[in-house]
Amino acid sequence: MASANKPIAVYGAIAANALIAVIKFTAAFFTGSSAMVSEGIHSVVDTGNQLLLLLGIRKSKKPADESHPFGHGKDLYFWGLVVAMLLFSIGGGMSIYEGISHLRHPKELSDPTWNYVVLALAFLIEGIVFIIAIRELQRRKQKGMNLWQAMKASKDPAIYVVVAEDAAALAGVTVAAVGIFLSHWLNDPVWDGVASIVIGGILALVAVFLAYESKALLLGESADQTIVQGVRELAEQDATVHAVKSPLTMHFGPDDVLLAMSIEFKSHLSGVELAGVIDNLQSQIQKKFPSVKKIFIEADSITESVKERGDGDSSAVDAI
Repeated sequence: MASANKPIAVYGAIAANALIAVIKFTAAFFTGSSAMVSEGIHSVVDTGNQLLLLLGIRKSKKPADESHPFGHGKDLYFWGLVVAMLLFSIGGGMSIYEGISHLRHPKELSDPTWNYVVLALAFLIEGIVFIIAIRELQRRKQKGMNLWQAMKASKDPAIYVVVAEDAAALAGVTVAAVGIFLSHWLNDPVWDGVASIVIGGILALVAVFLAYESKALLLGESADQTIVQGVRELAEQDATVHAVKSPLTMHFGPDDVLLAMSIEFKSHLSGVELAGVIDNLQSQIQKKFPSVKKIFIEADSITESVKERGDGDSSAVDAI
């Protein structure tokens, strides 16, 4: 499955894009198609992006240290942002530049047969990688979500980046085929240049979406509301709990969530009992929500009767 631990979709995308880049540039060399050049650039950028994602996955697994007590999980989100920047600047920018150059200095295209063969092969390979990524996204999406909602809710760049880039690749191949077809059918090479510009625009739009998602995660995006609400319900079900303040969560990685919550317990608990209740609650939370790796619970507003017995503080903080 494609995830930060086993990124099969990323490995598949690297192999597919590297192969496709070679055959696209070969076809562009022999036919002179601007759209094929843009598609070749697209595949090269995608290959580099997947390699950067692998780098981010590897760095995010580094253990916590004194400088990074919560670990290095957000390294993955940083490299996801770098991927978006490269896709926008190199992928989108160079494709648009290539299209404008072709419009200014149009060249007649040779026999388009090889272009169609290469584009058909690219569509097939990209489609296989896209299906693999979509299946992983469907496996992880919540009940009632459509694919677009699942994409926006995903916290794993190894999934949403691959899905977005492959969707752009399939759209780009289609646009390239249409541009090449119109150029030969109308005997007007301008359409090939227009196709290159459209491909650049598609890449730029996808890059903006990826940058937006990466920015939200880097700034400290909360866990999904089903987790937040589920944690609150678990705490409220405990007979010793009087009130629960809204839990605070933050993603440090796709499957690494920090949870901080303040709970008001009933006044009859001793300090030892309070510690036992907190330990039990932590175990329940991690059992039901394995992605919640770090838990900080503050026992708040314990009444004066507890302090008078001398067996508990007015507040207690427990952490994992």
